Amino acid sequence: MGRSARARWAAAALGFFGLLCAVLGAVMMVSVPSMIKQQVLKNVRIDPTSLSFSMWKEIPVPFYLSVYFFDVVNPNEILQGRKPRVRERGPYVYREYRHKNNITFNSNDTVSFLEFRRFEFQPDKSSGSESDYIVMPNILVLSSAVMVEQKPMGLKLLMTLAFMTFRQRAFMNRTVGEIMWGYDDPLISVINKYFPGTFPIKGKFGLFAELNNSNSGLFTIFTGIKNFSRIHLVDKWNGLSKVNFWHSDQCNMINGTSGQMWAPFMTPESSLEFYSPDACRSMKLIYKEAGVFEGIPTFRFKAPETLFANGSIYPPNEGFCPCLQSGIQNISSCRFNAPLFLSHPHFYNGDPVLAEAVLGLHPSEKEHSLFLDIHPVTGIPMNCSVKLQLSLYMKAVEGIKQTGNIEPVVLPLVWFEERGAMEGETLQTFYTQLVLIPKVLHYSQYVLLALGAVLLLIPVIYEIRSQERCYLFWSSHKKGSKDLESVQAYSESLMTSAPKGTVLLEARL
Repeated sequence: MGRSARARWAAAALGFFGLLCAVLGAVMMVSVPSMIKQQVLKNVRIDPTSLSFSMWKEIPVPFYLSVYFFDVVNPNEILQGRKPRVRERGPYVYREYRHKNNITFNSNDTVSFLEFRRFEFQPDKSSGSESDYIVMPNILVLSSAVMVEQKPMGLKLLMTLAFMTFRQRAFMNRTVGEIMWGYDDPLISVINKYFPGTFPIKGKFGLFAELNNSNSGLFTIFTGIKNFSRIHLVDKWNGLSKVNFWHSDQCNMINGTSGQMWAPFMTPESSLEFYSPDACRSMKLIYKEAGVFEGIPTFRFKAPETLFANGSIYPPNEGFCPCLQSGIQNISSCRFNAPLFLSHPHFYNGDPVLAEAVLGLHPSEKEHSLFLDIHPVTGIPMNCSVKLQLSLYMKAVEGIKQTGNIEPVVLPLVWFEERGAMEGETLQTFYTQLVLIPKVLHYSQYVLLALGAVLLLIPVIYEIRSQERCYLFWSSHKKGSKDLESVQAYSESLMTSAPKGTVLLEARL
């Protein structure tokens, strides 16, 4: 009896524990998604107490700028009207350091900041040194020629004389370091000395001279602390809610974020929009596919084919014109009116005529497309590769002797890739806090439900088996009683004398 009572209490205890597990699992199914959402919202907003604030303030991800130059092989033939031939040189790789200064939280749920950039050459990652010489178009001469094409002949002859005096030619042979970070040009120095304010460049002339040890403008973005619906979106850039470089309100709009973080809880229908000061415009990337980066689920976003399409192919881009072929964007209006064009490297996704006009170009989706891999739950980039190309439109201009007989062509100057991927301790912390723990909580609710269901079956099974044992005992006891009564009745019949007239038969074996 004691053993049976203990077994009954044990079954009841397991059943009660199973009930608790089932209830806890059900509660977690209701509360865990909300808990995870609240945790994400708390950690992605721009708040000194949030997990991602230090990551946003001082980007721990190592960024690298890889630069590829288009070395002109036949400059003299180009001056005679022949097709340009180029060879790609590089990469010349620079470690990019970013940090934010003047961080100011405003009363309207925004924060303002300046982000500074600094570059350091990485010889071990580069295919060459900064002392390598590259033959490139002389941007000063060829862009000036196109800019004054419709000006009076007297001005053009004066420019020709100035170029001859300072030995300026259509093509130049400069080192990588000079092309990147600038060189002293005697003509620019004279113009700035005797005609101050007439030339936009004050110091050394170089393609990336403005970027090193400089900031990308004053950004004011929404923090998401008070109003989460606009988190990370740009409110103003340099005090402007829209720029004035382009010819339509749509193209001048500052859309999206500053390009570092996006709103969480993305879906395949989401898109990535950001404002790029270097491109002087907002860009929009579209969803391509789901993937995994170092165990972290990601969404890959890429540039649509219409990103640099001209107005005839994609009417909303009409505001970026005057345009040439589709696939290149005229950025002269934000680059001192110089005939410069932005595109994908090697004119990928552009009109085939562009690549066919220059020998040595080989556009490829694998090599020249850009992408961003985003953790969809938090909106934080895990792995990104942004590739762009800068080209110069050049042609022979009557009155400018240095342009010779150059046929009109958009000649690539350089293409570059900014790449960064989360790694090390930052990646481990991110994985633990925002991936592993939510995953454990997610599966724990199902484990608790399953465990609760199993434990709840134990007292039920025990009760059923107990009832079966009682039934068997009762049945066997009842059957034994009937047999005993039969034996007793038979015995009594033998003990009773037979009535008169009854014949007793002898039983024989």
